[in-house]
Amino acid sequence: MGLLTPIRTAVWGAPAATKAERTLIRKIDVFILTSCCLQYWVNYLDRSNLNSAYVSGMKEDLNMGGDDLNVINTIFWCGYFVGQIPNNIAMQYIRPRYWMTFCMLSWGLLTLGTGFVHSKEAIMGIRFAQSLFEGSTFTGTHYLLGSWYKDEELGKRTGIFTSSGLAGTFFSGLLQGSIYDSLNGKTGLAGWRWMFVIDFLITIPIGVFVYIFFPDTPETTKAFYLTQDEKKLAVTRLDNHSANHGHGEIDTTVFKRIFGSWEVYGFCFIWTMGSNCEMFSSNAILSLYLKWTGDYSVELVNYMPMAVSAVGIVCTLVLGWYSDFTRRSWHVGVLTSCTAIITGAIMLSPPNDAARMFALYLNGIQYSNQTVMFAWANRLTLDDAPKRSIILAAMNTVAVIFYSFWSISFYAADQAPKWTRGSIAMIVSGSCMMIGVFVVRYLEAKTAKNHTLGQAMEGIETSYSLEKGDNKGAAETAVQDVE
Repeated sequence: MGLLTPIRTAVWGAPAATKAERTLIRKIDVFILTSCCLQYWVNYLDRSNLNSAYVSGMKEDLNMGGDDLNVINTIFWCGYFVGQIPNNIAMQYIRPRYWMTFCMLSWGLLTLGTGFVHSKEAIMGIRFAQSLFEGSTFTGTHYLLGSWYKDEELGKRTGIFTSSGLAGTFFSGLLQGSIYDSLNGKTGLAGWRWMFVIDFLITIPIGVFVYIFFPDTPETTKAFYLTQDEKKLAVTRLDNHSANHGHGEIDTTVFKRIFGSWEVYGFCFIWTMGSNCEMFSSNAILSLYLKWTGDYSVELVNYMPMAVSAVGIVCTLVLGWYSDFTRRSWHVGVLTSCTAIITGAIMLSPPNDAARMFALYLNGIQYSNQTVMFAWANRLTLDDAPKRSIILAAMNTVAVIFYSFWSISFYAADQAPKWTRGSIAMIVSGSCMMIGVFVVRYLEAKTAKNHTLGQAMEGIETSYSLEKGDNKGAAETAVQDVE
């Protein structure tokens, strides 16, 4: 065990000081992290299935073309935009396991309905409603992870959580390729329709799992697998976590605390730019390109883009670990900014097909921005739960505003195979993100310095007050002796 301890510490962090805390963390990892990852995995599975279905026969069956796919995705992101902040506020008052389960069952039923539509207009309506419920998952889970884990524990778990979403995208391509090969035409349903049915069947049991095992927040948990001592420890072990404003304490001052701070503006900006840098991957450009060439089977069109998700998973875990281990999240921001610029430059004028494919696979690195930027924001707002909850939701909400028009403007399906405007947008987004990362890093350092200085001044004032009080007490004692 002695030889393994340094490796374990480097990869997963130092073990907790007490046996009780180590037991608690194991339970948190088993039940909370598993619940969050399964939920996000099926969230991405149900979300990315539309892109897989589009290149697997849905386009032809529903007579779609031009930028129809992008319009549907834009409608999805509009609903996502509307749903995020209300979902996070709802979880301040409704037990998260109730709300999360309700949202999962709702979007699962809507996913099932997508398998039986006969027009693109029906898909538009369903996807909007579906996105309202899916908006609960990403920022809501970041808030909940920040409620249970310490600063030094958060980055690694956030990386695993984010990777589970990418695994959903990865599995979507694998599932659609397998379904097309084995179920296409069974009982009169096309292969792309079968995928939505199977996704629904996967979603429901995961929703039941979340309902049974997710423990809400440390302050409100009634989890049957936590002892009373562990429930108390879950709150006290986080030091000053939510010390100023705790779960459910939303009042009129929360907006002043949010909009009067630099965190909301800085993190909204860098995440918006970071999410824009994902666009070649999140808009399934590789799938669209492979279908455009006409040189690949339906199965290969689904299988080959899986490597983009694989790149994203590996980079998310590695860079999330690096950010957690070094506390230098800004390093990752600079790296992803540079790779976005490189990807855009290659796609702007690819010398050959191999270079284009390399750029599209390289873009998978951008997925790691999710882990690092949200863990960074979580870390800097740990002492104010309502503020943290709303800032995390605001980050993704602002990013989604850009999604609502960015996709159609720069990454529409009918712009294949060059996506010239998208390449320019990628270069600009990467450059803006790099500037934003340096600004946020400067403000973080300045805030930390002011906080340290404030604590030092408070210590001096306290020491002076005590010293003055002691002298006063001594004088009073002397007077009493004379009398």
